[in-house]
Amino acid sequence: MSKRIDFVNSLKDLNDNDLKARIQEDEQRLKKLEFAHAISPLENPMSIRSLRKDIARLKTALAQKSVKA
Repeated sequence: MSKRIDFVNSLKDLNDNDLKARIQEDEQRLKKLEFAHAISPLENPMSIRSLRKDIARLKTALAQKSVKA
C-alpha cells in the first residue's frame, strides 16, 4: 500500500502538461502490454491491472488540478 501512497504523493509535484504526457506514455505502454499478452501470456498479467489503475490515478489527479484552477 505504501507504493500507492508514494505514487499519489509524487503526482502532486507534477504540472498539467507533465500529467498529460505521463498519461499518454502509460496508455501506450498499456496497449503494448495488452497486445503482447494476446500473442503470448505475460509472466505477470497483474501488471496490466496495476497499469490501468495507475492511469486512473493520473487522470484523477489531473481532474482535481483542473477543478482547483
